[in-house]
Amino acid sequence: MPLAISFELSDRDLEHFNQALAKARASAGSKSADEIIAAASKLLVEANKVEVPDFIAERLDRLDALIAMSRDEGWHLPEEDRQRVLSALVYFADPSDVIPDNVPVLGYFDDAIAIEMCVKELKHEIEAYDEFCEYRQGEAERRGLDPATVGRADWLEARRDELVDRMHRRRNRQAGGSGYGDSSGYARKGYTSAFRPGLLRVR
Repeated sequence: MPLAISFELSDRDLEHFNQALAKARASAGSKSADEIIAAASKLLVEANKVEVPDFIAERLDRLDALIAMSRDEGWHLPEEDRQRVLSALVYFADPSDVIPDNVPVLGYFDDAIAIEMCVKELKHEIEAYDEFCEYRQGEAERRGLDPATVGRADWLEARRDELVDRMHRRRNRQAGGSGYGDSSGYARKGYTSAFRPGLLRVR
């Protein structure tokens, strides 16, 4: 029988994680984009080998989306936007976890909270990328193509540019607030089941 437990992080709790994120960003200053993505990918692969609570699994799926969008040839984020994503991923390039990952059940709990914070900060990027993946999947199937092989197809560019422009406008409207908004990347109809070049099986 499932047991529902809800909790709220106080400002002090959030500050603790913000400091951990800031420390990770400082220590990752010398790391390349490839090293940051590789470290986040390693965490994802290791976490996928063990049984984790649904709360954590859902957030690992979003980490997979962040990793995928940073290297998706079809999405090819503008460099400034890609740096925003990489800045979020550096937490997972820092080996000094708040909770060691090998602790049963809760080992990835701190990572899940960090992912949630990144998802809220990058909610417009994630929403745009999810829609792009759905569009690519639908159009590729209509054309009899494998979405994993279309790359930077001409027929993708207009939709991609439209979504990136909308992402920028929404982010600019949000500027001046806390950066977390009133919803996260979980607000849409659920996770996309469309192809993305991720490490997890898309649900």
